[in-house]
Amino acid sequence: MSRRKKWMTGIASLAAAVSISACSNEEEMKEEPKEEPQMQEEVKEEPADQGEHAGHEGMDHSGSGEIPEGLMEAEAPTYEVGSQAMINADHMPGMNGAEATISGAFDTTVYTVSYTPATVGEKVTDHKWVIHEELKDAGDEPLNPGDKSTLEADHMEGMKDAEATIDSAEETTVYMVDYTPTTGGEKVTNHKWVTESELAPVK
Repeated sequence: MSRRKKWMTGIASLAAAVSISACSNEEEMKEEPKEEPQMQEEVKEEPADQGEHAGHEGMDHSGSGEIPEGLMEAEAPTYEVGSQAMINADHMPGMNGAEATISGAFDTTVYTVSYTPATVGEKVTDHKWVIHEELKDAGDEPLNPGDKSTLEADHMEGMKDAEATIDSAEETTVYMVDYTPTTGGEKVTNHKWVTESELAPVK
């Protein structure tokens, strides 16, 4: 074989090797992006977990301790002011199972109500609890399920001045309580309201 033929054969072999190497690199580059969607999915999972806990941050269910005009103290409450009781209600996170100190006991009619906040927000249904003395111009007689009244209570944002529908009514003793949430956090003071059926003796 002449030198020219050998030289041409060498160039052809080198070109073929470069071509095979380039094809191999292109195939590897095409395969790499397949891993990227998995990395993106893992990154998206963290904010979802944080969001679940963010909803309860900054919530304060303590009250001033002021009572509505006309509300009468209970003469012989099952749980006297200053005594302890276990809460069996889950109006909010950390309440159920917490040990409470009774800060007030009153005889009244207690209602569950449904209302649309006077400010903004979705309709609230079966809210526990609003007492008779927290209804505007309610009169002396208890209201019945289906009746409507304007709320004067301000337990939650947008509650005061909202028109409410009475869902249920019960004459009982209601309590104002202090407790530390079982989920942790600051102590809640003068929480309104817990009914007598939602309390149990401390064992």
